[in-house]
Amino acid sequence: MQIFPCPFCGPRDETEFLYVGEPKARPEPAEAVSDEAWAEYLHFNANPKGASREIWLHTTCLESFTMTRDTATNAVLGSEPFSRVVA
Repeated sequence: MQIFPCPFCGPRDETEFLYVGEPKARPEPAEAVSDEAWAEYLHFNANPKGASREIWLHTTCLESFTMTRDTATNAVLGSEPFSRVVA
């Protein structure tokens, strides 16, 4: 079992969380988006080894947040409220 730090509720059991995805810019729906660009957005992720930012949903408080996690060791490095601004 792993404990994840919800920035709203504090440390909680991992079973209360759902992985949403990596933070990345969505193609603008108002613009013409090619099939290749849309497929890349939906199906291709960076999947780095080491520190990685991820979007998670806490199913208890229904808040989304960004968690930084080391994908090689599974260690949680921190969490912060989710911002729709993608860096």
